Amino acid sequence: MTHRGEEAGAGTRSHPILGGVVLLYFVIALEVLVMISPFAAFFYAVFNPVLLFLARSPATRWLAAFFLPHMVLPPGLFLKAIRVAGSVLFVAGTIAFLVCAGQVYAHKLFQRGPASGGLYRWIRHPQYLALALAGLGLAILWPRFLTIVLWTVMVGLYALLARDEERRMVKQFRGVYSEYRERTGMFLPRGLEALGRRFLPGSPLLRPTLAFATLVAVTVGGAFALRAYTVARLPLWSSGRVTALAILPGDGPMLEHRTGDVLELPELKARLARTPGPVLVYVVPREYVMQGMIADTGPEWRLYEHHQTMAMIADWIFHPFRHLQGGHAMHHAGGAPAAGTPPDGAIRRLIFLSVETPREEATSASLFAINAARTPRFLADVDMHELAVLETRDLKAGTGWGDVPTPLF
Repeated sequence: MTHRGEEAGAGTRSHPILGGVVLLYFVIALEVLVMISPFAAFFYAVFNPVLLFLARSPATRWLAAFFLPHMVLPPGLFLKAIRVAGSVLFVAGTIAFLVCAGQVYAHKLFQRGPASGGLYRWIRHPQYLALALAGLGLAILWPRFLTIVLWTVMVGLYALLARDEERRMVKQFRGVYSEYRERTGMFLPRGLEALGRRFLPGSPLLRPTLAFATLVAVTVGGAFALRAYTVARLPLWSSGRVTALAILPGDGPMLEHRTGDVLELPELKARLARTPGPVLVYVVPREYVMQGMIADTGPEWRLYEHHQTMAMIADWIFHPFRHLQGGHAMHHAGGAPAAGTPPDGAIRRLIFLSVETPREEATSASLFAINAARTPRFLADVDMHELAVLETRDLKAGTGWGDVPTPLF
């Protein structure tokens, strides 16, 4: 992903290594789009060995983990607002980038010199800022730690690229560009950048280094804080070695009042007796579209084998929560179940996983720990009101995406 003369269409070219890193970032950040497309097998043939390599060592395993809810409807207004912000940043950043690119290439085509109108009136690199905002939105939409780490690398490289371009612009446009640079900010309006320099003292060489270190600390540290916040607020029910997680927050009361009785049903009690260690149970609608990320519950939930990619992408971006609540038919019918009317009424699919935790006790922190190993064991379709088991089925290890590390929540 290279750009010519981002500031003014001056004919300068980004370094191919920098462009390659940015392209790599967006390929990885768009993993969610690839994994529900027919190209998933080709993508993961290359990318999954990287994820598995990272997962081998406790020092790097966290890079393949997720730091925000992706399968569970976000519990609480704060996490919902962050998820919506991801869509807003991605869409707004993409639009701003395209508008600024059109402005730059119009100046290049008609030989008007440096672009200085629109967003360029206040900042010299609105395209790079727009890409950074779109990338941050993608890191929220598909929240692997690897994505946010690569985002900080992308931002740092674009800062270096911008400085290099400015040196060449000064040589080409001399006083015109020097005057323009004096009255505008680099990535933020000049007043905000001046305020930032007050908090980051030092030489012109040291200040960018401190700024990048601060960016890394805030983004990666913030991602770990969001992960801890998410785990602490998941809608859980726990008794003994069994912990149940509801995908739909509205299932909380049913989870609280019926789960204990459901687990005493003979079919489930016998299977649980044969399941080792702490047990994590996902309580989902039977038609829950993302259940293949928890376990391989059937070919109909391997989304890359079906032809609804564009509908799911649109829902993923523009309807952040609707795509979690229904099956394939919802994407073709264009609507979700009415509020307060979950699919299949009181029928829920319970997906049982045994968990090897880094600690002996089965706390929420240990069950969802990055170093914990979760193995699918069996599923049961249960009428939660009638306390009737409709079906049980053994599950093989892995998910609908084989051994690809998938979201925990």
